[in-house]
Amino acid sequence: MIETGVLQIIISVALVACAVLVAVFRDLLYSVVVLAVLSLLLALEFYLLKAPDVAMAEAGIGAAVTAAIFIITIRATKRME
Repeated sequence: MIETGVLQIIISVALVACAVLVAVFRDLLYSVVVLAVLSLLLALEFYLLKAPDVAMAEAGIGAAVTAAIFIITIRATKRME
């Protein structure tokens, strides 16, 4: 079993990597998907910090609703490459 401190370090590194990828990707759809993954990782971090109510709100609103709104908005606009 992985210790909580080690898991928090791994999640923190993954959070930074996702944040960099969101900024680097040129395709907005890829950026939204990585942003949703970042939000899920953040929810997991909140859960490990013993804040399950904040983790559920982050997972529900941050990952699901925000990503859905962004995807609907991207689909409603014209994609130019």
